[in-house]
Amino acid sequence: MRNLTLGPGTRVTLHFALRMQDGELIDSNFEKEPATFTVGDGNLLQGFEQAIFGLQEGDRKTMVIKPEHGFGQRNPNNVQEIPRGQFEAGLQLEEGLVLSFADAQKTELPGVVKRFNDDVVTVDFNHPLAGRDIVFEVAILKIEPAQVH
Repeated sequence: MRNLTLGPGTRVTLHFALRMQDGELIDSNFEKEPATFTVGDGNLLQGFEQAIFGLQEGDRKTMVIKPEHGFGQRNPNNVQEIPRGQFEAGLQLEEGLVLSFADAQKTELPGVVKRFNDDVVTVDFNHPLAGRDIVFEVAILKIEPAQVH
């Protein structure tokens, strides 16, 4: 067991679970292989990463991540009305259907169909977890110095 503290310049191996406040499981690797990443490499959202700074090997912690540090606040501007004619004629639309769109930079962007009629389809481009408090549980298995390339 090393005495390294999790933070910038470290590589960490951990188990994690993400849950809604009501206990509904979103994602977990406790029953799978642990995840390994270098702090700051983008594999973990910054707010989640900063929440575990200071932890050491063997630590286990459960915390609540607020939207501004997690998946962001819901943005009403991310709900768009798109003319029905821009969708394939045979596409079976239904509320909750996730579709893939390309933005101006040709980046793939998922959107959820909120409602539709013969003229307009309302699509929500907010992250499904935006505006939600997330319960974040971690178990730190290993911390080591990050390899500098």
